[in-house]
Amino acid sequence: MADRPPQPILAALDRLVQVVAQLRHPETGCPWDLEQTPESLIPHIIEEAYEVVDAIRSGDPSAIAEELGDLLLQVVLQAQIASDRPTAPSHQPPAFDLATVANGIADKLIRRHPHVFGDVTVADIEDIHRNWERIKAEEKGQTHDPQRLSPQLAKYNRTLPPLMAASKISARVAKVGFEWEDEAGVWAKFQEELEEFQRAIASEPQANQQAELGDLLFTVVNLARWHGLDAAAALHGTNQRFIQRFEQVEAALVKPLADYSLAELETLWQAAKAHLNQTDPQP
Repeated sequence: MADRPPQPILAALDRLVQVVAQLRHPETGCPWDLEQTPESLIPHIIEEAYEVVDAIRSGDPSAIAEELGDLLLQVVLQAQIASDRPTAPSHQPPAFDLATVANGIADKLIRRHPHVFGDVTVADIEDIHRNWERIKAEEKGQTHDPQRLSPQLAKYNRTLPPLMAASKISARVAKVGFEWEDEAGVWAKFQEELEEFQRAIASEPQANQQAELGDLLFTVVNLARWHGLDAAAALHGTNQRFIQRFEQVEAALVKPLADYSLAELETLWQAAKAHLNQTDPQP
């Protein structure tokens, strides 16, 4: 274990726990905090996680620390809400509290790293991954079958943003040989899915259109993987460039946006694109 003195860290965490407990006090707390439920906080958890990612990308240590604090607040709030719930008539303890959360993840890390905390020897990263999956399956009372991927694929789809899930699903099955023989096969699949999407848009019900759009996007993700590209990062970059160009368009307006024709807006857009390419060349 690390030799770093824990007192300042524990004191800071205890202070945060006490602040949140006061916010949730039934008589003197904050009305907004008191009305929150685990379910109502779901959007905040997602938002704060993405804001942490944005801060990490910025490279600003103070921003990273601030956003990690916001995310930590969501963990403490969930634990506090669970602690606040009335106990059963048998006076059972609450379902969990922050100590349960912290001890649970510490115990899990120790169990899943027997090569660090035990006497297991590993040859490489693949050994570590295999041990991790085997131990995880044992924890859940399941039989670990490294050849059966569908449970893990389903978890990706349940828990990750769609583009990230598609990337992990396609990479995982490709690793065991469920893959095109060459790049030409991926492009042929893309053309097939594009044509099916076009046909669906032209004459099929919306449910079919939605399904074909999903197939097309999944194929694009596979094309990205074949070229070592991150589809989610690529879309993030495109969003950012669009916003930057739109900011330039708005800065050039001399009348309300709605009063411009499409041709005028296209001229402003191309000027914004050219200006930004001169200052920071982008594709």
